Amino acid sequence: MLGLFRRLEGMVRGRFLPVFYDPRFRLPLSGLEASAGLDPRRADFAAWFLRSSGRLGPRCFRTPRRATFEELGRVHTPEHLESLSRPESLATIFGVDPSDVPADELLDTIRLATGGTIEAARLALRIRRPALNLLGGFHHAGPATAGGFCAVNDVAVALSAVRKLGFRGRTVVLDLDAHPPDGIAACLAGDPRVWIGSLSGSDWGRLEGVDETVLPEGTGDEPYLEALRALLRRMPRASLAFVIAGGDVLAGDRLGRLGLTLAGVRRRDLTVAKALAGTASVWLPAGGYHKDAWRVLAGTGLALATGSSAPIPDGYDPLSERYAFLMRDLPPSDFGESGDITAEDIEEALGLRPPGPRLLLGFFTASGFEQALHRVGILDNLRRLGFRDFRVVIDSTGLGDRLRLLATGSGREHLLVEAILEKRRILGAEVLFIHWLSLRNPMARFSERRPQLPGQEVPGLGLAREAGTLLARMAVRLGLSGVAFRPSHYHLAYTARHDFAFVDPARQGRFESMFRDLAAVPLLEVTHAVADGRVLLNGQPYAWEADEMAFWLRDVPLDDEERLREGARSRFTFVPRGGPAAAG
Repeated sequence: MLGLFRRLEGMVRGRFLPVFYDPRFRLPLSGLEASAGLDPRRADFAAWFLRSSGRLGPRCFRTPRRATFEELGRVHTPEHLESLSRPESLATIFGVDPSDVPADELLDTIRLATGGTIEAARLALRIRRPALNLLGGFHHAGPATAGGFCAVNDVAVALSAVRKLGFRGRTVVLDLDAHPPDGIAACLAGDPRVWIGSLSGSDWGRLEGVDETVLPEGTGDEPYLEALRALLRRMPRASLAFVIAGGDVLAGDRLGRLGLTLAGVRRRDLTVAKALAGTASVWLPAGGYHKDAWRVLAGTGLALATGSSAPIPDGYDPLSERYAFLMRDLPPSDFGESGDITAEDIEEALGLRPPGPRLLLGFFTASGFEQALHRVGILDNLRRLGFRDFRVVIDSTGLGDRLRLLATGSGREHLLVEAILEKRRILGAEVLFIHWLSLRNPMARFSERRPQLPGQEVPGLGLAREAGTLLARMAVRLGLSGVAFRPSHYHLAYTARHDFAFVDPARQGRFESMFRDLAAVPLLEVTHAVADGRVLLNGQPYAWEADEMAFWLRDVPLDDEERLREGARSRFTFVPRGGPAAAG
């Protein structure tokens, strides 16, 4: 029995990985994803997958505390810390417009992430095992400088915190982000008890005190892993390790220059975990500017908790899975019509009250929809952007039922969301059709960093994926086959492309060719060029085709052969302002 107990204990312990996470890890910057390609949901997605998939139990997750200014002040200058209270300073660090920065909320996220790294270091030293913080690795911040999405240096702050508690052991920092650890080198310069090793794809010049390997652009799995093993052989034995397991090493990353696959990144993490077996280690995600960056982070958790090399299923959509879980136990009486006769119904029947639609699509009540927005966290996200006192209004228009979400901000009420919806048949199936959807952040402004897109009156909320997923859940509740809309501009189809496809297979083929041929041209330039007539299809001016796109919830037969044929014969070229046509 004792042997069985020990084997079971070992199995349980093998699946135990302390993970520091807080929903406030989501950066409250509505323009960040569009401007930098940095998905602010990365920590959420990784946490949801690790927990919902059963890989990690609830006891693995720890809520971080905010780092104190005393802790930050052991590494950073008072002038630098004071500058972080100004939206203009934070906007420069994160590459957004100052009007898009709720300074207190953003600084709260930064301090929570840094507190998570501190607590992960303390816990790792106590249990002599790995600990994972789902936001951190801010390796570009120096004592008096910041940049590259790094406001403070959480690694240096955490090391100073455990040193304050009496830790004197040797420390290694293994930086596996696609960019060099310039800030860490500056913060830890001259410390004889620290070894810094770096494997990156960018040459920023020699960094003093760093064992640095710069790989050629596009380096793939095998040469990368060979260089990693060489770096690990040079790494000294240590009592504490910080591993910056960057997600920007993936091929196609917007800012990284390496070429690893998801399988290669998992092998990276497994290789490092094996080399650090028995050593207290803190793992941090650092950069990642690719749609699969969350998969890298979740994969790091799998590597550390279970030693698994199994891939995350391609079809797994963390946002959809999360919304389905949160709304599955929402009673119809909370979300839609209860079926009970109300006083308003009686008054309308007696002619004492003018009739008016109080149900969206004959089912959803205003209060029920507000409850759904609260349940899935959208209202919390909006509160962090500075909005309060939310109010949902449902009425009808000539096109369909209209939903509006209003809220107060800066002393006045604003329209944040407006949608006009109806049920419609497409390809013989009934779908939720979106005539109009506007997501508005009226407290932000357009600028060079956040330019106006065609069709926009004010900047967006950065919640397009959340809105689309919520509409899909509405369609499921209504028993519909999908969600459809007509994208009036290229950037709308581009944003929806992961879930939606054009109903007409030939139209989808042309869209895929356009995306293929103009992939190297920034989205903003393409969408303006299409609107201006500066995109050519097979040498002729191309006019945007605002045809129906659909996200199918049930299998619908589509003509892939026609899609592929049309894609093969369509060639798009981009014409710069005042310049000759050029392929993207």
